[in-house]
Amino acid sequence: MKKLLVFLKDYKKESVLAPTFKMLEAIFELLVPLAVTAIIDEGINKGNSSVVWRACGFMLLLGVVGLISALCAQFFAARAAVGFATKVRSALFSKIQSFSYSVTDKLGTSTLITRLTSDINSAQTGVNMFLRLFMRSPFIVFGAMICAMLIDFWLGLIFAGVIVILAVIVFGIMLINIKLHKKTQARLDGVVSKVRGNYGGTRVVRAFNKEDEEIEEFDKRIDSLNKLQLFSGKISALMNPLTYAIINLAVILLIRNGALEVEVNGITQGELIALYNYMSQILVELIKLASLIITLNKAAASASRISSILDTPSDIDHEVSKSSLETDKTVVFENVSFRYDTEGEGEAALKDISFTARRGDTIGIIGGTGSGKSTLANLIPGFYHATEGNIFINGKNASLLSADELEASFAIVPQKATLFSGSIRSNLLWGNKNADEDELWNALELACAKDFVEEKAGRLDEELLQGGKNFSGGQRQRLTIARALVRRPEILILDDSASALDYATESALRKNIASLDYDPTVFIVSQRASSIMHADLIIVLEDGEAVGMGKHEELLETCEVYREIYDSQFSKGGESK
Repeated sequence: MKKLLVFLKDYKKESVLAPTFKMLEAIFELLVPLAVTAIIDEGINKGNSSVVWRACGFMLLLGVVGLISALCAQFFAARAAVGFATKVRSALFSKIQSFSYSVTDKLGTSTLITRLTSDINSAQTGVNMFLRLFMRSPFIVFGAMICAMLIDFWLGLIFAGVIVILAVIVFGIMLINIKLHKKTQARLDGVVSKVRGNYGGTRVVRAFNKEDEEIEEFDKRIDSLNKLQLFSGKISALMNPLTYAIINLAVILLIRNGALEVEVNGITQGELIALYNYMSQILVELIKLASLIITLNKAAASASRISSILDTPSDIDHEVSKSSLETDKTVVFENVSFRYDTEGEGEAALKDISFTARRGDTIGIIGGTGSGKSTLANLIPGFYHATEGNIFINGKNASLLSADELEASFAIVPQKATLFSGSIRSNLLWGNKNADEDELWNALELACAKDFVEEKAGRLDEELLQGGKNFSGGQRQRLTIARALVRRPEILILDDSASALDYATESALRKNIASLDYDPTVFIVSQRASSIMHADLIIVLEDGEAVGMGKHEELLETCEVYREIYDSQFSKGGESK
C-alpha cells in the first residue's frame, strides 16, 4: 500500500481534514457519559431539574456538532479516496498500455481487468475507511480507558485488560484473512478469465455444442471461489461473537466491582453508569475497528497486486545496440530471434532473421500456418521485443525508442479486423483525429470501401456496433485498412488483412497502395502468393526461419518452399486456381 500513497499527494488537505473532523466527533462522543453522570448525580439524585435540562441541552449540542463533524469527515474522506482511485486507475491503465504483447501475454488479460476494477475499488474503499475510522476508533478506545481510569483507577484496569485481549484476537484474525484474500483474488482472476473466454467464443461454443461442459467448468471455478470466500467469511465471523463475549464478561465484572465501590462510596451511581457507557463505546468501536482491519487487509492485498503491475519492468533483457544506421534504411533486422517463453527454454518462434527495407519498398512475408509471419510483423512496431539481435527503425534501435516515437511512424492492420462501437467516422479518426472529410473519403476509396459506405443511410456517420458486427468480414477489413491509410504512415503493415477479400478487390487494393504519393514502406503478410509476388523483397518463412529471400522470379528458381506455395495456388499457366 505504501507505494500507492504517492497518488494521495494531491489530496493532502483532505487527508488531514477527514481524520481531524473524526477526532473532533470522537471527543464530543467521549464527553456524553460525563453529561450523563451530571444528570444522575447532580440532577436526579439531588432533585435539581435545571441541571438535568442544562445537561440534556449540552448533550444535544454535542450531538449536532458531532453530526456536522462526521459529515465533514465523510466528505473529505470520500473526495480523497475517489481522487486516489482515479489517479491509480489512470496510472495503471497507462502502464498496461505501455506493455509489449509479451508482458501482456505473461500477466494475462483477465488478471489485468481484475486489477483495474475489483482491486482498485478495494483500495479505494480501504483509503476511505482508513481516513474515517483509523484515528477515530483507537482514539475512542484508549480515550474511554483513560476516562475510566480517571474515574476509578482499579476499575479502569478492567478496560486495559479487555483492550489487550481483543487486540490479540483482532490482529490474529487479520493475519489469517490477508492471506486468504490474496488467494480469493487469484481465484477471481480465473473466473474472469473463463467468463471472458466464453463471451469471446460464444459462437464456437455453440457450434461444437459445448455449453454444458463450459457451464460445468465455470461452476467448478465459481464453487472453488465460493468455498474460499465462505471460509474467509467464517474466520471473519468469529470477530463479532468473540468481541461481544469478552466485552459482556467485562461488563459483568465492571458492574459487580462497581456496585461494591458504590456501596462503600468509592464512586457515585452516575460514575458507574459513565463507566458502563465507556465500556459500551469500546465494544462498538472495537467492532468497527475489526471491520476496518478486515477492509484494510483486503485493500492491502489489492494494493500489492496493483503495485506488482506498476513495478513490472520492460521485457527487453538483452544488450541492444546503441549505434545508428543510415536513415534511408527504414527497417533493418540484424540477426533477430524471438521466443514467446522468455523465461523458459521454449522453441524460438523466429530464428536469426536479417533483412533491410528502404523507404518506398514493399516487403512481402509468406509462409505456412505457424511459420512466424505475424510474429515478425509484430516485432516491427515493438508489440513484441526481440529476444536476441537488434531491430532498427529509421536508423535508431527500436528498443531505445519511446512508444510515441514508434507509434508516430507506423500503422498496422491486424489479422482480426477490430472496430469500435460508434460511427464509421469515429473509427477512421483513430488513424488521424484531425483528418477532414476529404481525407476520410480518400482513405475509403484507397481501401476499396467507398462504394459500400456511400450506400449506407448515414454514410460516414453510419453506426458501428462493437467489433463492427453489423458489417461483413470483408467490409470490416476494408474499414480497418482505411483507418490505417488515414494516418498516412511512414511504415504500413498489412498482416493478412485481405484474407476476406476476393482476388479482384485485393488486386485493386494492392494497386491503390502502390500508387500512394508519400512512398511508405509497406509490409504485406499473406498466405497468398498473388498478394506479395510483386513485392521488392519477399521473405519466405518456415518454422521461424527465413528459408528464402528475394524477388518472385528468384524465389521460384531458388526456394522450394515458395515454389510449392506458388504451385499450390496457381496452375502452370500462371492463372490462379
